[in-house]
Amino acid sequence: MTERHITVSRTARYHVLGDPAAARTLWVVLHGYGQLARFFLNKFTALAPERLIVAPEALNRFYLDDAHQRVGATWMTREDRENEVHDQCVYLDALVSEVLRGQRPMPVHVLGFSQGVATACRWSLRGRTRIDHLVLWAGSLPVEPTDAELRQGWAHTRVDLVLGTQDPYAGDKEIEGYAARLERAGVAHTVHRFTGGHTLDQVLLTRLMA
Repeated sequence: MTERHITVSRTARYHVLGDPAAARTLWVVLHGYGQLARFFLNKFTALAPERLIVAPEALNRFYLDDAHQRVGATWMTREDRENEVHDQCVYLDALVSEVLRGQRPMPVHVLGFSQGVATACRWSLRGRTRIDHLVLWAGSLPVEPTDAELRQGWAHTRVDLVLGTQDPYAGDKEIEGYAARLERAGVAHTVHRFTGGHTLDQVLLTRLMA
């Protein structure tokens, strides 16, 4: 048996909030595991004025329940992961180019939630889009970037790490570890905690997107 690959066209879905003509900044918000973009984007409705907020949907969808009624999406699995990561970056770069076509230049901010954190990190380090601000909310930093790659890739990027105090998937040990890793790499960053679980906190979200 020989494993081979072929590159094919794929139709990707994304959802948009805001008026491109009035927007001063572009926010790309990456949903978590098992979510769909349109439901995730609902969390940002109140923040649409003066912002163009785009929620791309991960390319891999699956059923969440035995009855095959609820559908979610995932950015990747461990299977064929290098090609999955490459495809993510190509997809997200193309999305930004499409959204900003014909618009005046504006800074690009990226928020990754849960599984979207690793996707945001990999895209910012491997893609061709200049990202001015990364909000890494309730997710894990990918293990593969070296300190040198983080330092070089995020030298001019504002990085915010966010975690709820009652998040069932991570706690003090995890976020302190991520902060220590960025400190070791020489990446300027800020840690934010809020009272809550594995969710977006509207008050903190509004402040970080201000």
